[in-house]
Amino acid sequence: MSRLRSHAERHASSRIGWLRAAVLGANDGIVSTASLIVGVAAADASRSAVLLSGVAALFAGAMSMAAGEYVSVSSQADTEKADLARENEELLSQPDFEQEELTRIYQARGVDRETAQAVARQMMASNALGAHARDELGLSEMHAARPLQAAMASAAMFTAGAVAPLLVVVVAPMAWLVPAVAGVSLAGLACLGALGASAGSAPVGRSVLRVAFWGVMAMAITAGVGRLFGVATG
Repeated sequence: MSRLRSHAERHASSRIGWLRAAVLGANDGIVSTASLIVGVAAADASRSAVLLSGVAALFAGAMSMAAGEYVSVSSQADTEKADLARENEELLSQPDFEQEELTRIYQARGVDRETAQAVARQMMASNALGAHARDELGLSEMHAARPLQAAMASAAMFTAGAVAPLLVVVVAPMAWLVPAVAGVSLAGLACLGALGASAGSAPVGRSVLRVAFWGVMAMAITAGVGRLFGVATG
């Protein structure tokens, strides 16, 4: 077996589509559900009211994430299909111009004109649309928009993130409910930030600080609002 065949490369960019949706879904699940629970609990609500609010936030948030992600990625997919259809029409109506366009693209990347022409000719003969999709439009199968995959990942990860603060509501004493939910949620956010950074080959510390900071901000603000409303209606 040659060294080239035995050298299997794995790049983080191949995971960017589902990784982005999964991290966003889990982060939102923890932050939004924990923040709502903390806000309602700070208003001196009963355990059943806090739990009901958290469960409602879980289902509403998961569906919202799924729908939003599906619509967003579907729009991207529609744009990609329209670009490919337009490119295919141009290949049929003016193949010489499209071949010259491909030649110039390769030249701009440092290939001499004679070689660029030869490569463009061979690429056009093999898979003209695929060559233009990849080299002119920047589209590839690896990074193609997948609406259903993104929607399912977002909904599943939102639910997974929301479960942790909900479990705390069930088991924690009411007197310690707010700090317990905040502590568990921040720990979950830190783990999520570390996992996301590791999977994407990014700096771990920066990712953990980023998600923890915004988690603290969200819970602090909703706790303050809940306390104000609790005092006003008490």
